[in-house]
Amino acid sequence: MCLPLKRKSPSITSKLWSVSAIFSILILWQLSVSLGLVEGFMLPSPVQVAGAFIKEFPALMENARITLAEAGMGLVLGIATGFGAAVLMDRFDKAYKAFYPIIVLTQTVPAVAIAPLLVLWFGYEMTPKVILIVITTFFPITVGLLTGFRAAGPDAKLMAADPDAVNLLKAMGAGRFQIFCYIKLPGAMGQFFSSLKISASYAVVGAVISEWLGGFGGLGVYMTRVKKAFSFDKMFAVIFLISAISLILMWAVELLQKKCMPWENS
Repeated sequence: MCLPLKRKSPSITSKLWSVSAIFSILILWQLSVSLGLVEGFMLPSPVQVAGAFIKEFPALMENARITLAEAGMGLVLGIATGFGAAVLMDRFDKAYKAFYPIIVLTQTVPAVAIAPLLVLWFGYEMTPKVILIVITTFFPITVGLLTGFRAAGPDAKLMAADPDAVNLLKAMGAGRFQIFCYIKLPGAMGQFFSSLKISASYAVVGAVISEWLGGFGGLGVYMTRVKKAFSFDKMFAVIFLISAISLILMWAVELLQKKCMPWENS
């Protein structure tokens, strides 16, 4: 009867510390603006930001809907691309040697530098935004899955899977596909969901960055408009909304991980 309480107690304590730290920062922020230590037009107070958020809530939700549609589509395509690339490079060593350096090279180019080219080539619609999100999200998925596959395979240097289970499947006549489905894929799920958390946050940020350079709607477009109007309270409201969306997506990935990996909960 006491074990669940003992497990929950450290978690509750850590959350209390986190919430206390956030509230302390907000209080110091409010006091610094209220006492005139920082000019309000340079750094709006939390009260001003909250007021702007409430006032602009309908516009924020409308633009958030567009950004989430772009981020969702790009994330799904990024997951599919990353999964296919990881399986291909795990299956064929020559493909790994040929394409892995190119995949790493794509991440050395800043997204801000790629976005103008995509807008020039594909216009201001959703296509360039989705492509940029795919470019930024498929890399963590590919690397995470590839690491998991190579750590869970029968020939892995770091054996994450039970070698007896692999030998048992081979003795029963299992082929590469069966070993992949029953050994490698479940063994790589931990790395996959860890990468998915990163990609989910990257998807939202990538959508906003692509919208900065042009578009007809979205949080990035809204952010550009309020910046030009020097409405910094609305600017901070958008920033907090983007952070909240990223946190919600990461939390959703954690819930999905618990559903897909029940053995981890035990």
